[in-house]
Amino acid sequence: MSNGEKDKLGEKLHDVEAARENEWARKRDQELLEKMRHAKHDDEAARGHQPQPAICPECKQELVPNSDQRVGGMICPQRHGGWFGWDTVAKIMGDFAHTKK
Repeated sequence: MSNGEKDKLGEKLHDVEAARENEWARKRDQELLEKMRHAKHDDEAARGHQPQPAICPECKQELVPNSDQRVGGMICPQRHGGWFGWDTVAKIMGDFAHTKK
């Protein structure tokens, strides 16, 4: 076997080894991704897909539903403010538009 053939054989062996390492790394990455997906799914299932409660930025207490059925929204129990969705804001704006005359 000449030196040129030995070099080619060495290069091929190196390429095969690199391909095996790449395949191992790909499989390991796939296993880790699956593990992360399962952990996220398990966490969501444990929480029951419940949304996080809205918190008042002033006193850090959980907001409560507004008892005024005409307005809706969420209010701070310590009276630091009220928060409304866009549909509530549009309704309030519409109510004001009809009362102006």
